[in-house]
Amino acid sequence: MVCNLKLPVGIDSFEKIRKNEFYYIDKTKLIEQLVETGGEVTLFTRPRRFGKTLNMSMLKAFLETGADVSLFEGLYIAENKALCDEYMGKYPVIFLSLKSVEGLNFEAAKYRITELIGREAQRFDFLLESDNLSDDEKLQYKAITGMQNGKFSMDEDILGSSIQILSYLLCRHFGQKAVILIDEYDVPLDKAFENGYYREMVSLIRGLFGMALKTNDSLAFAVLTGCLRITKESIFTGLNNFKVLSILDPRFDEQFGFTDYEVKKILEDYGLASHFEETKEWYDGYHFGKADIYCPWDVINYVDQLKYDQTAGPQDFWSNSSGNAIVRRLIDKADVSTKNEIERLIAGESIEKDVAPELTYDEIDKSIENLWSVLFTTGYLTHKGRTESGKYRLVIPNREVRNLFVKKIREWLSDVTKNDGETLDKLCNAFVNKELEKIEEIFGDYLWNTISIRDTAVAKEKKENFYHGILLGLLGYKSSWLIKSNAESGTGYSDILVEVPTNRTGIVIELKYAENGDLDAACEEALKQIKEKDYVAKLKQDGMKNFIRYGIACFKKVCKVALGE
Repeated sequence: MVCNLKLPVGIDSFEKIRKNEFYYIDKTKLIEQLVETGGEVTLFTRPRRFGKTLNMSMLKAFLETGADVSLFEGLYIAENKALCDEYMGKYPVIFLSLKSVEGLNFEAAKYRITELIGREAQRFDFLLESDNLSDDEKLQYKAITGMQNGKFSMDEDILGSSIQILSYLLCRHFGQKAVILIDEYDVPLDKAFENGYYREMVSLIRGLFGMALKTNDSLAFAVLTGCLRITKESIFTGLNNFKVLSILDPRFDEQFGFTDYEVKKILEDYGLASHFEETKEWYDGYHFGKADIYCPWDVINYVDQLKYDQTAGPQDFWSNSSGNAIVRRLIDKADVSTKNEIERLIAGESIEKDVAPELTYDEIDKSIENLWSVLFTTGYLTHKGRTESGKYRLVIPNREVRNLFVKKIREWLSDVTKNDGETLDKLCNAFVNKELEKIEEIFGDYLWNTISIRDTAVAKEKKENFYHGILLGLLGYKSSWLIKSNAESGTGYSDILVEVPTNRTGIVIELKYAENGDLDAACEEALKQIKEKDYVAKLKQDGMKNFIRYGIACFKKVCKVALGE
C-alpha cells in the first residue's frame, strides 16, 4: 500500500511533523547517543540542509519540561524506557536558531540576536509569577524581555549575559539546570564577514557563548550546530568542556542525512522504488564518519515531486537553495594548477589535500588551501579515504554538485569575457570573413584559459553542450546579431544559427566532441549533418541571402574549424 503521509518539505519543527502526520525518518537514536556519550558542550558540524535544525528541535521536544510523550510513540528512543524516565521532560530548555541572523551592518544583525533571545525568553513569562525568584531576579527577566517602541531592547551588558541570566532564572524556578541549544551558530559570523563587520560580531558571539557555556553554573549541557568549526581562539576561548563532532568523526555519523536503507524505504513507501538509481546518482555520495549519506533536503524534495509526476527528472534542489559564493571564490582565485584540479574533480577523479579542522572566516580567503577545506566542510566536496601521508582524497559527491561547479564555471567565463571586447570583436568578424585559423586561435585560447569539462561519466552530448555554451556566450558579444540556440531548422535542431544584418548573412554552426581525438572526422560529421538536415532552411525563411556553414570539433582544450560548401 502506497504511503499517503505528507512530505515535510521545508519543515524543520519536530513537533509540527509529528503532530500533523508528516513522513518522518527516525533520528531519535541521536538522543540516546548524546546523553550517553556527549560532553558538557557538544558541537555538530554538518553542511546546510542536512537536518541540523530538525534534530535540535527534536532534542528540545524530548528534553524540555512538559514534554509530549506521544510525539515519540513508535520511534527508536521510546524503546529505551530507562533513558526516557531519566531524561525525558526533565530540563528547562533554551533553544536559539541563529540561521536568520543577518544584516547589512552590525547594528541590524545585533538587533536580530536581541530579538531572538527576547522572544525565546518570552516563552517563560511564568517566571514573573515564580515563588522561587526574588524581585531582583524578576527585574533581570524583564531586562531581557523589555521592549521600547515595539522593539526588544537590551543594553550591551545585559545582551552579553542574557543567555546565562535566562538559564540561571530557569534553574532557580525549576530547581534543575538548563539545557542550551544553539542552532547554526556560525551563520551570523558568515553574514558579518560578507558585509564587513566580522570583528564586531566575533566579539558579540564570543561574549554570549563565553558567559552561557564557559562560566555558567546553571548549565546542564549544551548542543550547538553549524557548518564550520570556528577556531577556539576566535569564539570558544577557554572553553575546555567542548566536544566537536565533525563530518570526519564516526560517532553520530548516520544521524544527519539519510542512509541507503532510509532512502530505499522512503521510495518504496511511496511506490517509487524504481527511481532509486537516479536518486543515488544525484543526491548520494557524502561520507560522514564511516557512513555514506544522502542529502535529506534533496531526497525529500525529489520524492515530493515524483509523487505528482513519476516522469519528473532529478533537479538541483540543494545547490539552488543558497548563493554558493564559496565555489565562485575558488574559481576566481584559481591559478593554472587549481584549474587543473577543478577539471579533475569534474571528471570524477580525486585530488589530495590537507584539510584544516578549524578556521576563522577571515582566514578563508588567505589561501586556496583554506578554500578547499571550506568546500569540504560545507558539502561541496566529500572524501574517499586518506593517503599514507594523511591527506584526504577529495571528490565531488554527486551529479547535483557537479552541475553546480559547471554552472559557476560558465558564469565565471561569461564575466571574464565581458571585458574582452576587442578580442571578441575579432572572433565574431572572423566568422563573417571565413577566417578559420583566426577562429581556431581565439576560440582555442578561451578553451585553454577556461576550466574545461572532461567528465568521463557524462555522455558525449553533455560535453558538446559545454563547448556549445562557451561559443554561444562569446558570439553573444555582438548585440546587433540575432543568435539562436538549438533552433528548429530543416529536419532537425541546429546548434547555433546566427543572423548578421550586414549583407543579410546567415551562419550555421554545428559543434561536435571528438571522443577519440579525431578532430578532422568530427568536423566532417558536423558539416554532413548541416547538409543532410538542411539547417540553412530557417535562415532562408528569415530572409538571409548569404550562407556560411561551420563544422567545429573540440577535444579537451583543442578545437578544429572546417568550412562547408
